Amino acid sequence: MTRFARGWHCIGLAEDFRDGKPHAINAFGTRLVAFADSEGEVHVLDAYCRHMGGDLSQGTVKGDSVACPFHDWRWQGSTGRCSLVPYAKRTPRLARTRRWPTGEVNGQLLVWHDPEGSTPAPELFPPTIDGYAEGQWSPWSWNSILIEGSHCREIVDNNVDMAHFFYIHHAYPTFFKNIIEGHTATQIMESKARPDTTKNYDKLWEGTKLRSEATYFGPAYMINWLHNDVAPDFTIEVALINCHYPVTHDSFVLQWGVAVQELAGLPADKAAKLAAAMSRSFGEGFLEDVEIWKHKTRIENPLLTEEDGAVYQHRRWYEQFYVDAADVTAEMTDRFEIEIDTNHANRFWQHEVAENLAAAAQ
Repeated sequence: MTRFARGWHCIGLAEDFRDGKPHAINAFGTRLVAFADSEGEVHVLDAYCRHMGGDLSQGTVKGDSVACPFHDWRWQGSTGRCSLVPYAKRTPRLARTRRWPTGEVNGQLLVWHDPEGSTPAPELFPPTIDGYAEGQWSPWSWNSILIEGSHCREIVDNNVDMAHFFYIHHAYPTFFKNIIEGHTATQIMESKARPDTTKNYDKLWEGTKLRSEATYFGPAYMINWLHNDVAPDFTIEVALINCHYPVTHDSFVLQWGVAVQELAGLPADKAAKLAAAMSRSFGEGFLEDVEIWKHKTRIENPLLTEEDGAVYQHRRWYEQFYVDAADVTAEMTDRFEIEIDTNHANRFWQHEVAENLAAAAQ
């Protein structure tokens, strides 16, 4: 793929940019600068000064503008216009730099990227998590990692990859379904822990399972609603944000955050600790994926079985973000729904797990 995806991309927690400093963001093959103005609104501009190429992210925030460290040219966040050249009699009236459309949702800062320069339609913006604005969730436990040598399609492919949850993430997927439509792609899954890889498995309630609904809203921002059934009539509700933005065509920043919904009997400090523990666990899972990506190659026309599901349909959906809007076809956006029969796979996997347990007992 020779271009970067059209769509909303999360670049981090919004509050992290409200510290009075400019922040460098290497993304989309260039460098951006993010900073908050005097009202606390965060703006994103091209980082390289249009004057002589100074790096604005190494400068300072002055009022509602970011000042270049090279010659103190100041660029207004809300418009991208040059607001002042202190040493000059006149500030160039038409001087301006690129201002990137931004939005905040669920406490995160998103930027819109489109090679054609379009204004994003409101319906393309990701939704707000119910209760987040009202403080019904713990603070985000947020992490990020730079992935080098891989295209970000690798992680998006996981959305339809049922079998890798057993082999890479050590779970039994007992139900797996995908729904693809418009700019969204959803995975619905139920899974159980593997007794051969789960610590203290014998202490788990026999009905313990994870119910998951994960939806990509565009090419790079997923909300994963996780319902953790850990005891009779006791479910821990978790929101996982799985998002990324490209740095180059073969590197990207992967970010993930976990929040736990408030629950009677679960104090706020314990909810925060639980979110942090789950974030670490998801981070370990992502690193397991990364280890595969480091050594695999890209197969454009993979050989598939019935249980491999909607790989081709999902890739066609993903392709819509890499072509001009006028070239998006119905085949890329029409609704497609598939449920994978997991029975045969689970019978085989249960036999494999039994062999692993027997070998470990010897």
